[in-house]
Amino acid sequence: MNPNFRQLRLFLALADTGSVSAAARATHVTQPTASMQLRELSDAVGMPLYEVISRRVHLTEVGRDLAETVRRISGEWEDFGQRIDALKGLTRGRLSIAVVSTAKYFLPRVLGTFCSRYPDIDASLVVLNRDGVVERLQRNLDDLYVMSQPPADMELDDRVFLGNPLVLIAPAGHPMAAEAHVTAADLARESFVLRERGSGTRMACDRHFRMLEIRPRIRLELGSNEAVKQAVAGGLGLGVVSAHSLDGHLDEQGLCELPAEGFPIESQWHIVRPRGKRHSPVADAFEQHLEEASTELRERVAELARPSRA
Repeated sequence: MNPNFRQLRLFLALADTGSVSAAARATHVTQPTASMQLRELSDAVGMPLYEVISRRVHLTEVGRDLAETVRRISGEWEDFGQRIDALKGLTRGRLSIAVVSTAKYFLPRVLGTFCSRYPDIDASLVVLNRDGVVERLQRNLDDLYVMSQPPADMELDDRVFLGNPLVLIAPAGHPMAAEAHVTAADLARESFVLRERGSGTRMACDRHFRMLEIRPRIRLELGSNEAVKQAVAGGLGLGVVSAHSLDGHLDEQGLCELPAEGFPIESQWHIVRPRGKRHSPVADAFEQHLEEASTELRERVAELARPSRA
């Protein structure tokens, strides 16, 4: 078996796009050339790599195994090129980051300043729910991942870089907003609008309510911080959101923050990778940039996490 690197990159494009014509466009070859190269690769392997059903490509088990193998080879080759550039004093290459949805409130801005500093870097940012980020982490598709609740069943390199306090919000004018302190017993009598099960915010909330020994009455489960804030402003219950999702003008949104027992919930942002994954120079440079930006981020989130008074 002696496939060439061009054939392997073409096959990886096929796996990612699900189409021979799209794979041809992605690798800048004609469709007849792509079809010929893919046939030669299948012949070299000696087993079918894919089949076409209803004009859609479906990888066989061998094809899926080959795609993951090629993905690892491609990643190692990219890392090698970046290490050579680093030895030459250059910072260029590719950077792929996957983050949970709440990180969208600060990560794109940090990535923007990083790309301004290093304009030769081709960066991509994928924003998903926690399950989607965990799936990409398991498949080792990105250089690094940012989340608040890393999976406990994976061996990871894990570094905390920033706090992620979760604050309790209520509709503006809520009777408890005027109280000096809201107890757990008070909360037990309220209805709640919370993030969906499986999200990092929801996991932290569930642990916290168990610690307070209360079972909250959950009226709605929603898939984003913005949806939670809108529902709370509409009077559907109290909510718990990341302080990063607040903009400091809660009254204009029909919201207020409550100084309740046990709040804000302490949570942190983590940078994670599969354990043993080689760090590319570009990823290391971004981590350093993120660390430099974290001081300003800490100050901002500390201000946002201070309960307002009615």
